[in-house]
Amino acid sequence: MYRLFIDYKKILFSLFLISLIIVPVIAQQVIEQPKGIRLMLDQRVTMRDGVELSSDVFLPEKEGKYPVILMRNPYNKSIRRAGIPYDFMTYFIQHGYVVVVQDVRGRGDSDGKFGFYHAEIEDGYDAVEWAGVQSWSNGRVGMMGLSYLGAVQWQAAKVVPPHLTCLVSTAAPGDFMNEIGYVGGAFMAWGNLIWNHSVSGRTWQDNVIIDLESKGLFDWNKILEHRPLISMDEKAFGKKMTIYRDMLEHSTMDDYWKAIRLDSEDYKKIKIPVLHVTGWFDGDQAGAMYHWNGMQAYSSAKDKQYLVVGLWEHVGTFFGAPPFIGDMKFSPESMVDRLALHLDFFNHYLKMESASYEKSKARLYITGSNKWKNFDAYPPKETKKVKYYLHSNGSANTLGGDGLLDIKTPKKEPADHFIFDPKKPVPVFIDNKLIGIDHSPIEMRNDVLVYSSDILKDSVTVIGEVEVELYASSDALDTDFTVKLLDVQPDGRAFRLGTLAGGIIRARYRGGLDKEVLLTPGKVEKYIIRISHIGHTFLPGHKIRLEVSSSASPMFTPNQNTGNPVATDTEWNIAKQSIWHNKTYPSCIILPEL
Repeated sequence: MYRLFIDYKKILFSLFLISLIIVPVIAQQVIEQPKGIRLMLDQRVTMRDGVELSSDVFLPEKEGKYPVILMRNPYNKSIRRAGIPYDFMTYFIQHGYVVVVQDVRGRGDSDGKFGFYHAEIEDGYDAVEWAGVQSWSNGRVGMMGLSYLGAVQWQAAKVVPPHLTCLVSTAAPGDFMNEIGYVGGAFMAWGNLIWNHSVSGRTWQDNVIIDLESKGLFDWNKILEHRPLISMDEKAFGKKMTIYRDMLEHSTMDDYWKAIRLDSEDYKKIKIPVLHVTGWFDGDQAGAMYHWNGMQAYSSAKDKQYLVVGLWEHVGTFFGAPPFIGDMKFSPESMVDRLALHLDFFNHYLKMESASYEKSKARLYITGSNKWKNFDAYPPKETKKVKYYLHSNGSANTLGGDGLLDIKTPKKEPADHFIFDPKKPVPVFIDNKLIGIDHSPIEMRNDVLVYSSDILKDSVTVIGEVEVELYASSDALDTDFTVKLLDVQPDGRAFRLGTLAGGIIRARYRGGLDKEVLLTPGKVEKYIIRISHIGHTFLPGHKIRLEVSSSASPMFTPNQNTGNPVATDTEWNIAKQSIWHNKTYPSCIILPEL
């Protein structure tokens, strides 16, 4: 069912090749041990329940008490490409910091059983407090790291360990069920299987990617056809994975998710400075912005929060990135000295060495115009929300359709219709790429509605979270609706903006993620669909475009349109979808314009 649309083997192998690019560089760096560094490897740290975690401690050559930078890693503390660049280690040690890298519970050299984020709350507290009282510590502990290494900082911070002084939180997950496990209630089997496999043993598992290109031992097309989803791990992939099944079985915002999701009371208790780092194309941008918004709204330390958003996708937020993504080109100034970015913050708030930290509240690299801009708030106070309404004469299907996008409120217009076959989902990859590639070939499908503005005469700069208000109906009891925002170049190429594969909502969650309510077939419903935060300038001669469909594979597992429980469903239905745009149902995309 998927074979005609996506070659998963090539996609995953391309991801593996990216990791291979990093490894040789790191290997060259490791060959010669830097001078002036002392090592204390496999230091056993006892948690409150008696389980011992393993930490490697890297210290300046001169004995003394130093501020500590702690990184807690689920991927293996000795594999630098699995989360910790080698130059970070040496850089901070040589600038007078102790660096501690710890395998989280159940991973690497640490004892116990890996428990996803649930185990990181108490373990994070205990690890910080251990680091704060060692003979080489001055009692001030900061944390840093990317992705999972960013998220564990917040799990520790929510229980307020006394020695925790500050965080540099990079691309940190946190908006659970809207980012991890699910997005908009839509399950992500593909990504969940890959990630859960990678951490399912005690060491990093990436053989699945290698084997895909060797002799086809893993056939992703076949794997993703399997139903029910609850047994896809064991019956199709070949390994039973507890966390994958936990995610499926907890299909609403219940105590499983609430235990690891920070709320207003948590943010009120966190009173430390934080440097928040993410990217406009970062797959965990939702979590980074969730933490930013939480601290701005509730923390007494809101004036000591700083936000940096670059052009980056997920890995680039920490490892750095060149001034291009695919065919999208940026200015050389887009590249940031990531070492200095961290050091300036730590020198002031952790080492207390510099007298001031004179940085803007928000530093944003605006793509399109390709310039860094500084603001005293995020979202910028100057932005205004502008609604661009969907229009057509009922034939917005495909790039050759009559879909339009403008600021005029619709009056009497016919709806647009398309057929959603979950066995023939809309792909999100073109030539095995997700970002920086022309997406207009996807717009030739009849199940993709395309709405484009007129050619712009003036620049339009968008900074902030982009949402779509969509009025839609379906003949199914449950279905999905997807949206994408694109910048159409003068030559017709259409580049997708935002994170992951655009925005999505599963209809049964239209009233919130805490409950599932099926549709009344044929009834028009209003859906609020988040795309992501975007910082982009649409230049003169370009067009603003919105795509609407019902699938984005393989990122989001296609809705089977039955209304049955997602985990155990084995049936497939084709859905007839209608998108409404008239005076009563004014579908629109809301752009925060500067």
